[in-house]
Amino acid sequence: MPTGKIFDIKKFAIHDGPGIRTTVFFKGCPLSCRWCHNPEGISKSTQRIYFRERCIGCGECIKVCPNGAVVEKEKRLHWIAAECNHCKTCAQVCPAEAVEFIGRTMSVDEIMTEIVKDTVFYNQSHGGVTISGGEPLMQTSFLLKLLDACGELDLHRAVDTCGHTDTKTLLRVASRTELFLFDLKHMDPAKHYRYTGVSNEMILTNLIGLCQRGARIIVRVPLIPEFNCDEENIERTGEFIASLAGIPQVNLLPFHRTAVTKYNSLELENKAVDIKLPSKNFLETVARRLEHYDLQVKIGG
Repeated sequence: MPTGKIFDIKKFAIHDGPGIRTTVFFKGCPLSCRWCHNPEGISKSTQRIYFRERCIGCGECIKVCPNGAVVEKEKRLHWIAAECNHCKTCAQVCPAEAVEFIGRTMSVDEIMTEIVKDTVFYNQSHGGVTISGGEPLMQTSFLLKLLDACGELDLHRAVDTCGHTDTKTLLRVASRTELFLFDLKHMDPAKHYRYTGVSNEMILTNLIGLCQRGARIIVRVPLIPEFNCDEENIERTGEFIASLAGIPQVNLLPFHRTAVTKYNSLELENKAVDIKLPSKNFLETVARRLEHYDLQVKIGG
C-alpha cells in the first residue's frame, strides 16, 4: 500500500477552502521562502522539535536514549546529530511533551480513517478535504491515490500548491481536484529566485495552463514587506491575474510572526526576523488596487 510523509492533519479548518475542512499537510517543499510560516514542512525528512519552554529538566530523555545522543549543556537539552537516529524514545518518555518528532509515514487508508470522522461537518458546511504542505506535488503518486480515495466518497477536494512542478503532473492532479489554492508570490523571476530559491517561470506557466483548462482556482498572494509589496509588483500582479480566465477570488495573506517559536524549537535560522508586519491600512490599499482590475479580493485565507 502506498505511503506518504505527513507532518500534520488539521481538523475543522476554515481558511483552506470552502466550508469546514480537514487539511492534510504533506512534508517536503521545493521552495525555501524566507518568510515560511510552516518551516517544519520544508524538509522531506522527519525532524525533532524541542520546546525549551515546556521542559521541566527531569532528565528522563537523557536516561533512556539508547545511543547517548541527548545531553544537557547550560540548562538546555542538546541532541548529538551523529548519534540520534530519531527512535523517538525521548519523546515517548517526556512528561511535559517538550520533545516531538515532525513527520510520520502514513498510508492512504490511515489518512482516510481520520477524514471520514469529519464527513458530517463537510455535509453541513459544504466543506471537504484540503491537501497542503509543504508542497503536496512533491509526493505525486501518494497525492493522486489520496485524491482518488476522497473522490470515491464524493468529497470536495482542494489542493494548496506553490505551482512549482511539471505541467503534466499538475494536470493529472487537476483531473482529481475541485479547487486549487495557488500561491502567487512575485512577478519578477530574479527576485522570486532570490527569496524562495526557485524562479517563478514554471509557476506562472502552470497557472496559465490550469486556467486554460478550466480549473477552479483561488489565487493566494502572501504580502511580505520588502519583498513583494512595492507598487510595481502589485500592479503587475493585478494585470497578470486579470488576464487569466476564471479566477473567482484573490486572497491576500499578510505576513505574521506565528512561526517564530517553530524556528527556535527546530533550531533553524529565521530569515524573516526583521520583516515588518503590514498594517491594516496597507492591506486595504493593496486590496483596492487589485479591485481596480475587476478582481474579487479578500484579506485572509
